[in-house]
Amino acid sequence: MERLVASRLVTGLVVKIMRSNGVIHNASITSVNMDRSSVNVEWKEGDANKGKEISFADVISVNPELLDAVLAPPNVKENMPPQRNVPSQNQKRKTISKIPAPKEVLRERSTRMTAIHEALPSENEMEVESTVLPVQQNSIQVGRSRSTKASVAGELRSQPRISEIVEESLPPVRNNQGKKKKIPFPVRNYASCKIVLYKPQLILLFICFYNFLARRKSNIVKEMEKMKNKREEQRAQNSELRIKRAQDYDTSIPNWEFGKMIKDFRATMDCHRISMADPAEEHRICVCVRKRPLNKQELSKKEIDIISVPSKNIVLVHEPKLKVDLTKYLENQPFRFDYSFDETATNEVVYRFTARPLVQSIFEGGKATCFAYGQTGSGKTHTMGGDFSGKSQNVSKGVYAFASRDVFLLLDQPRYKHLDLDVFVTFFEIYNGKVFDLLNKKAKLRVLEDAKQEVQVVGLLERQVTSADDVFKMIEVGSACRTSGQTFANSSSSRSHACLQIILRRGSKLHGKFSLVDLAGNERGADTASADRITRMEGAEINRSLLALKECIRALGQNKSHTPFRESKLTQILRDSFIGENSRTCMIAMLSPGFNSCEYTLNTLRYADRVKELSPQNAETNDDNLQMETEDSDGSHASIGGLQLQDDFLLKDEELSTHINSFQDALNRVGELEEKAVEELRELVQREPEWTNLLQTTEQPDYDLENFVIQAEYLIQERSKVLISLGDSINSLRLALQVEEQASKQISKKRRFNK
Repeated sequence: MERLVASRLVTGLVVKIMRSNGVIHNASITSVNMDRSSVNVEWKEGDANKGKEISFADVISVNPELLDAVLAPPNVKENMPPQRNVPSQNQKRKTISKIPAPKEVLRERSTRMTAIHEALPSENEMEVESTVLPVQQNSIQVGRSRSTKASVAGELRSQPRISEIVEESLPPVRNNQGKKKKIPFPVRNYASCKIVLYKPQLILLFICFYNFLARRKSNIVKEMEKMKNKREEQRAQNSELRIKRAQDYDTSIPNWEFGKMIKDFRATMDCHRISMADPAEEHRICVCVRKRPLNKQELSKKEIDIISVPSKNIVLVHEPKLKVDLTKYLENQPFRFDYSFDETATNEVVYRFTARPLVQSIFEGGKATCFAYGQTGSGKTHTMGGDFSGKSQNVSKGVYAFASRDVFLLLDQPRYKHLDLDVFVTFFEIYNGKVFDLLNKKAKLRVLEDAKQEVQVVGLLERQVTSADDVFKMIEVGSACRTSGQTFANSSSSRSHACLQIILRRGSKLHGKFSLVDLAGNERGADTASADRITRMEGAEINRSLLALKECIRALGQNKSHTPFRESKLTQILRDSFIGENSRTCMIAMLSPGFNSCEYTLNTLRYADRVKELSPQNAETNDDNLQMETEDSDGSHASIGGLQLQDDFLLKDEELSTHINSFQDALNRVGELEEKAVEELRELVQREPEWTNLLQTTEQPDYDLENFVIQAEYLIQERSKVLISLGDSINSLRLALQVEEQASKQISKKRRFNK
């Protein structure tokens, strides 16, 4: 039966199909699949070509004329022999006779039906009975003819192909004489009928078609099996691909699958590294990033490199992520800056595009600032101070040294030589909000404002230098005194902001100043939440100064009238670098490429991107480009420019924001009370000579005893006031420390709860 249907369904045939929504329309057959008993159809919907797979049964149910065409006999008039015994008027009669058939004909029909019922299997009795009813109705339409036995014999000789198949499929039936004979299937052809079938033929036809449909599986089962086979094939392909990748890549490396994905992605990139031949551009606020190579610790752990620098102003972070089903994938996040340096760039290349354009500005009466920012161990001190060889540092290969050389080179040029400028150098550090002179045995300094509202660092030693070698010596002395501590990323991490200032003076008047700042490593609050008070205050002061620095650069970039430089000691000292038309700033963001430093690297890039967004010439163009590139890489909108530090994300939580504000207020209160207590103690110590002089007067033989008593009472009263005030300040400081500790614990609890 399937072969008969398939013989009718040929490629190119236009049939009707029913869509899942019940719509019926035409479609053309593109292929026939005998193994699956289905056809593939295709139709045009709008401007698109669509297709689907449909089973034979579905095609026949919508196109019943195909089944009629399969079962239709050939032209009976051509194949039938001439019936001599039938009158011509009977051959031309087209109406249905209403005269009942003779008893002989009815008896013959009854005998044939009995033989068919005996020949059919008993298990199909229900089907036979259910099929007889429509046949009886059809028999009325088809009609009966009282043709003679001779005409019936003639019709049997011209039976169509399907009748022959049905006759051969039936078992022989014995007649009354015991002889075997086949059951004839008389077929009548009338001009008003397309198909002429008797009840036995239609019964057997429907039985065959029912068995054909019973063998067919439902579409749901077929689709489930198809999905299962496809899933198994996909698993097999993934397994083969995984084995092949394992052969091409070292699987002993942790997270080697991410490494392989990054390697494959880099193979498709067209990299253009920055070189010394590229021109340097003029920027009032220049932001660049530098990627360091993997260090020995990261190489020993076999960490993968997650940062790529495809061009001179683009940085890509391959952030490893997991889907809900634990499928590993990469989220490539692009960042755009003025300059991007990969791990092959030397300090000299970095200096040429960052600090060198600022050197000339100080000879023109300007004030410039260049600072290195980044995670602990990302290479800030290496960039600013010089190359490290073990624990010794070659200070002649850092930004400090390159800037010093260029200052003296420009000083000897004719256009600046007539200015008669003198060069001075200062080197100090800011640790926990306190300033220490690195060139004067780490003496503590005081930051005050004079009557002109200019910031003065009281006691800061300025050393006059005549050559770059003198500057190198001072850098070595100051770097040896700098405060350092141990962190998770570096055994000797700089925990203070170091600032080298190159000052040009024309007589006693300030002509220009270049501040080179090596910032302390930025840490997340979560890393120091459970540490001791000293570490907590270190991290809080560092982050506060970095945020204040960002706000000052914001004011510089937007030409605001107010600059919030009093928020930290760092911005307070660098105040003159943020005001004035001749102020220029350069930021070098240092990146750690290790897998475990991904979150810190993203925080650094977001901070740098925020600074870059504030640049006047890039506020409009670069943000749009960055937004566009982010959409291309991920397919979804992700605004990177508006992101800030980790603490800025935490401000979204109102409860945590309250705890953070309380902690900051407690830190400010501790700092104020500490300064007050130290001042009172200093005042107490400064009065020690008065007690010494009073004691020396008693050694004279004719000293005035009454005067001695008066002076002693006065000193005791004054000292009592100072001691009482000092005692109150110390008690207040103790309470402030307790409040600070409680606020820190509240933040720690909230962060653990959020995790």
